[in-house]
Amino acid sequence: MYQENQNAVHPIVLFSRVFLGVIAVFLLIACLVRAPVSLSSSEMKHSLREINFSNLFVYMLQSENHAIYSNKKEEDPLSFSKILFTLATNINPSNSITLLGREIPGLDIYNTEIAVAGKGTNLKTIPYDTLPDSSNEILKNGTNSGGNKTNNQQNNSTNNSNQTTPSQKNLKKVVYIYHTHSWESFLPLLNGVTNPNNATSTDNNVNVVAVGQRLTDDLINKGIGVDHDTSNMGQQLKQRNWGYANAYELSRQHVEEAMGSDKQLKYLIDIHRDSQRRGVTTTTINGKSYARIDIIIGQENQNYEANLSFAKGLNSELEKLYPGLSRGIFVKAKSEGNGIYNQDLSNRSILLEFGGVDNNMTELDNAVDAFSRAFSEYYWNGNGATSQ
Repeated sequence: MYQENQNAVHPIVLFSRVFLGVIAVFLLIACLVRAPVSLSSSEMKHSLREINFSNLFVYMLQSENHAIYSNKKEEDPLSFSKILFTLATNINPSNSITLLGREIPGLDIYNTEIAVAGKGTNLKTIPYDTLPDSSNEILKNGTNSGGNKTNNQQNNSTNNSNQTTPSQKNLKKVVYIYHTHSWESFLPLLNGVTNPNNATSTDNNVNVVAVGQRLTDDLINKGIGVDHDTSNMGQQLKQRNWGYANAYELSRQHVEEAMGSDKQLKYLIDIHRDSQRRGVTTTTINGKSYARIDIIIGQENQNYEANLSFAKGLNSELEKLYPGLSRGIFVKAKSEGNGIYNQDLSNRSILLEFGGVDNNMTELDNAVDAFSRAFSEYYWNGNGATSQ
């Protein structure tokens, strides 16, 4: 009897523990509700990645089956305080960037996952997008600057288009090329523009639509049917009274409409340009200058794994033919960008960035020709070619 009283927990101690536990729960809830940090699905996913669930399961079994695990040495001891802290704040104490990224503007782009690193790729060279200084002008209807495409470059593009061997009308259109940010342009193609944040234009001869047209012509030359959307997305956003942030919602409507009217479309390519500068976005291969290419894959959709596999196949072919041309494959969740990029609509969907704000048309054309060759090799070597 005396022994039992010794082991018993005093009612006051028990009450204190329960009371403190309740207070702790309410404090945690208050922190979560009032914190300036929103717990989105992508942020929760980042936090959960930090938890070793195998160890968590072993820990739970061990707590109930002491004899089974009494001799087992735990290699990675669990810290429930760390788990709760990470889930509550989306900050990993062992990774300073998760904290600094919330306090230093722009640093959160380093959360972007590098799935495949190209030559020279590191945290400092990760692709990023900036809101144009001239976004209000883009959303009106005019161009903020005139084109500066030389006659030589125009002739090159025209000659490329005229080399079409098969007729487009005899080809099944399997590739859909579009431009969510159709206004993205390049400083060397714009008159009097030096600010990289103003490298925008609604002139399709000097923005990313011209890059898409070159790729369209190249693929048709190689027997691959293409549907190219050349819409002025800024103008259409304005007509809907939508802002810059609604661009992917708008381009989604275009993609769904195209796929609804043509069931053969299965390769979706959204063409952009990066905001990095020339030193990062340019390379020389066999004496020829190229705008480098990177591939963006959205993580927040059911086709993520399939699209990543597709991107890796293309990237491998590109690196085999043109070593160093690819900057790599980058995976983005909602916390680093849109996170979907319409890639839930097809399991062969990618976002391509050709060059950056400083690349000229010759470098872009060289990059497009290289990519079209790599895509054609991938396509015709049993990775999706159908009878045309």
